[in-house]
Amino acid sequence: MKILLHTCCAPCLIVPHRVLSEQGFEVVPFFYNPNIHPFREYRERYQAVVEYCEREGLDLHTGPYEMEYFLSEVSGRVDTRCERCFELRLTRAALEARRLGIGYFATTLQVSPYQSQTAICEAGESAAIEHGVLFRSEDMTALYEESVSASREGGIYRQSYCGCVYSEKERYQKSDPPAPASGETKRRKRRER
Repeated sequence: MKILLHTCCAPCLIVPHRVLSEQGFEVVPFFYNPNIHPFREYRERYQAVVEYCEREGLDLHTGPYEMEYFLSEVSGRVDTRCERCFELRLTRAALEARRLGIGYFATTLQVSPYQSQTAICEAGESAAIEHGVLFRSEDMTALYEESVSASREGGIYRQSYCGCVYSEKERYQKSDPPAPASGETKRRKRRER
């Protein structure tokens, strides 16, 4: 029995791939993440997923990189952007599952302890109803450290923020205005001489 697995990144794919396979599913990864910024980061994460799927013999499907669509959908909704992001990605996953004739879909987002499992479930269930497929929800956050260890051991690219420009800012901006990078002040003074 096949299951389409919305895939946010390679590190988060490892555990759900194993768990779902052990449950008897043939996992079909689907990479659709218009939220990831900048494009270089998107490309890095996508390449890591491609390499993992090639190594594991998985048939990867990929949606378009619709950055503009994502931004238009979350602009002005900063406080609810994550919920909208889940809705966009899981709706596209449900649609892809239906298009491929796969009756089930799930998401690797459920391995991350940094994501709202309630919001993910709500988005997945809503998308399932809308597109006539079943959403398989399973909170795998207890296995997060296993995915971290496995990705490190496997030399798989690991990102340091969720993906969107808002999460990048939250991850890296420690002050406003930002403090100069280490050594930046000295370099600037030398250039001014």
